[in-house]
Amino acid sequence: MIALTDAPIDLARLVRTVRAPGAGAVVTFLGTTRNENAGRRVTRLEYEAFRRMAVHEMRDLADDARRRWRLQRVTMVHRIGVVPVGDASVAILVSAGHRAPAFAACRWLIDRLKEIVPIWKKEHFHGGEVWIGPQRGSPPAPRRVARRSRRYGLRL
Repeated sequence: MIALTDAPIDLARLVRTVRAPGAGAVVTFLGTTRNENAGRRVTRLEYEAFRRMAVHEMRDLADDARRRWRLQRVTMVHRIGVVPVGDASVAILVSAGHRAPAFAACRWLIDRLKEIVPIWKKEHFHGGEVWIGPQRGSPPAPRRVARRSRRYGLRL
């Protein structure tokens, strides 16, 4: 299951999506909104995404993870819109025959998702707001951007 959602993330429901008879391990990563960052009191996060491209990139990452490790199932869900303090913004679940590949794949998936998937985060705090995360920095190499953008009918 790969999805973007405006609704709160239901972890128990997602665990059911990765259960499999051959899975001896289910590893989950749940990213939540914390109440402090860089000395600022955070009130909420707000996420925006290029939805079609984000889901496609998430599917590609899941496929890559399945090729790298012997995984049973992969679920990735990212919340879009306002995410209050304490709520989950992203969930990644991986099942595998053994824990080592499940842990490795889960870690790799969240790291890559944050690096390449077109989802942007705005942090709201007492006294202001700021866009944060690697997506706000320099774009990837022009050839890669052009190649990926053509997939979605965009011209740069």
